[in-house]
Amino acid sequence: MENDADFSWPVARDFANQLIFMATAKHLSDLEVQVLLGSWHHQTYEQMAEQLHYGAAYLNRDIGNPLWKRLGQALNEKVSKTNFKEALRRAWEQQVHAPPVVTSSPAPIIEGPISPESPFYLERAGVEQLGCQTLLKPGALLRIKAPQLMGKTSLLYHLMAFAQQQTYPTVYIDMGSIDKSVLASLEKLLKWLCAMTSRQLHLPNRLSELWDSEIFGSNDNCTAYFEDHIFPEVQGPFVLGLDNVDRLFPFQDIIEDFFGMLRSWHEKGRISQQWQQLRLILVHSTEAYIPLDYHQSPFNTGVPIGLSEFTAHQIQHLAQLHQVALTESELSKLMAMIGGHPYLVRVALSALSTRELTFNQLVQTAVSDEGIYSAHLLHHWVTLQQTPDLMQAFQGVLMATASLNPVQAYKLHSMGLIKRENNQVIPRNDLYESYFQRIYSH
Repeated sequence: MENDADFSWPVARDFANQLIFMATAKHLSDLEVQVLLGSWHHQTYEQMAEQLHYGAAYLNRDIGNPLWKRLGQALNEKVSKTNFKEALRRAWEQQVHAPPVVTSSPAPIIEGPISPESPFYLERAGVEQLGCQTLLKPGALLRIKAPQLMGKTSLLYHLMAFAQQQTYPTVYIDMGSIDKSVLASLEKLLKWLCAMTSRQLHLPNRLSELWDSEIFGSNDNCTAYFEDHIFPEVQGPFVLGLDNVDRLFPFQDIIEDFFGMLRSWHEKGRISQQWQQLRLILVHSTEAYIPLDYHQSPFNTGVPIGLSEFTAHQIQHLAQLHQVALTESELSKLMAMIGGHPYLVRVALSALSTRELTFNQLVQTAVSDEGIYSAHLLHHWVTLQQTPDLMQAFQGVLMATASLNPVQAYKLHSMGLIKRENNQVIPRNDLYESYFQRIYSH
């Protein structure tokens, strides 16, 4: 019989994940792993709730109960929070010397946001916890800022799922999807915002009744619409998530009034119980470069959240989910090439999981036109070509002669092409540096 040291928590976690996937075609979610870990250490749901910042009843009813049912299906016996450990050990002891079972993990969707329930969603240290805690505060304003493809929208989905668990209604609006015709005037934009909010809250559209353009300005009408219609109908906290707000930055005629209104809504929440209902989330790429009065900008107040790259440990965890075995040497080479950039990591692991190319082939062809990043790199190249001054600015970064103005720095950083290190602007990773040096040298 194997001893306790052999059947450690990491071994049990991975074995449970493998069994559950084989039985249900779904991996353990991060939250299920946390409940499994707490149960492994004989914690009550109340103790777990204190650490994870979820309700004890939610952890018990919505996470724990389905987890024990799925694990029981995998083990072919009835298990519970109190007896799962021994049942798991018995199954492990029976298979520990057997040949490894080869399974195929369903490939995650690389493009677009990742669902909070997906096992491929990785939490960043303290980020989700800070966001969830902030949304519980009256009149909260949360700002998520990071370059493209770092997981901003995935985090927003995660936070809105948490809000829904608290029975808060949620409204998700992608500002990047707005028709240009809507951005032609402030009034059209704010009417669109009111109509979209009403629709997602399943409320009637009362714009024709409540909007008075003859007497009041657009900001006043929009604010009154929330006060006279949205808040009374909701009667409690609700979350308004505005994704890709940087889509509005080029529209100089509307940004001052629009963002000034959002700032005023947040200010109202400090004194008005009605406006304390609103929990506002703004998502954008790095710092706003638009000229706004300091006291009218929503980008210098509230709680800011930035997204870091994945750590080596997170990349290894993600590799395991993809059923890709990375040696320490391979992990070091991968991170030397792309760092912990979430999108680039996922592309690499997805390619390796298909077994269509080896790790060495992946690295050797990464910057070529036949490599796995060719479409991504070409997209950046086309974007730079369309903006000659930006292309010249990035060339200066590659040659270490850059003197970027704030707008150039913002745009290159929001694209994810540069980073600051020791007070210097440098290419974000070796992949971008090698590719563009090859391009510029031709």
